[in-house]
Amino acid sequence: MADLSSLVEAMRERSAALSELGYKVRFDLTDTGEAILLDATGGAVEVGEGSGEADAVLKLSTDTLDKLITGRMGPLMAFSTGRLKVEGSQGVALKLAGLLDQD
Repeated sequence: MADLSSLVEAMRERSAALSELGYKVRFDLTDTGEAILLDATGGAVEVGEGSGEADAVLKLSTDTLDKLITGRMGPLMAFSTGRLKVEGSQGVALKLAGLLDQD
């Protein structure tokens, strides 16, 4: 299972695609109680540990997040099987899902 720092680094590696998002998204990791905040509002993407205000909050395990980032699981599959829960803007979550699905 991936640890928090490797998940943050993997998101940083995808920052070019994620820069199109234009919103803040917080990933609440249900198995560790930690959070990752993705801020794609300023043209550049800031990814870091910690909570904060976000347009959408995704609740999922570190394993599910790892699978989403590496492309081993699609966002819609994670959502439909209950591994991913969304609070806040569903539209922002859908836009993020589309960006994660890009290679």
